[in-house]
Amino acid sequence: MAKQREFRTRMHERGSQSRIKVALSRIGHERGLLLVGLFKLSKAIFFTAVGAGALDLMNKNINDVVMHVIDALRIDPERHFVGILMEHVGLIQPHDLRRAGILSFLYACVCVVEGTGLMLEKRWAEYFTTILTALGLPWEIYELLHRYSPYKVGLLVINLAVLLYLVWILKKRREDEGVSYSGEGEG
Repeated sequence: MAKQREFRTRMHERGSQSRIKVALSRIGHERGLLLVGLFKLSKAIFFTAVGAGALDLMNKNINDVVMHVIDALRIDPERHFVGILMEHVGLIQPHDLRRAGILSFLYACVCVVEGTGLMLEKRWAEYFTTILTALGLPWEIYELLHRYSPYKVGLLVINLAVLLYLVWILKKRREDEGVSYSGEGEG
């Protein structure tokens, strides 16, 4: 009888220690999820601004707006890149701006869902963000190979880091749940 009680006590203590280890290991995860969530919310703010700007430009002469910006920045309008810029700006149609604005707002909504879910530590948000980030990587790599820029490299590195972190979190949680469930059933 005493041996059974001692065995149960030890098993209960092991289960409690496992739960404590799981809780302590999650503290660092919460900070990481908070950072990723804040990153996603900052992207939402950025794309909301892009969408609002695109829709605002629909009712304006884009060439005049660009020339106003060039004058405000005190850039010589005779420079070669200004001519190239003006040629490309002339190709933008109002329906292009409308499409860009709507897509930017939709992507901002997705970022709000991801960021909010991650900050609230929702499991669905971890899976949702992992899947969306993984689905975007081939496009980012394609864009990087066709039109290299340091900005695109930085974006790819950040998204790879977020993806690897979320995969690690999901794997770690699955392992931790296995430990905590096995400890709860005994004793």
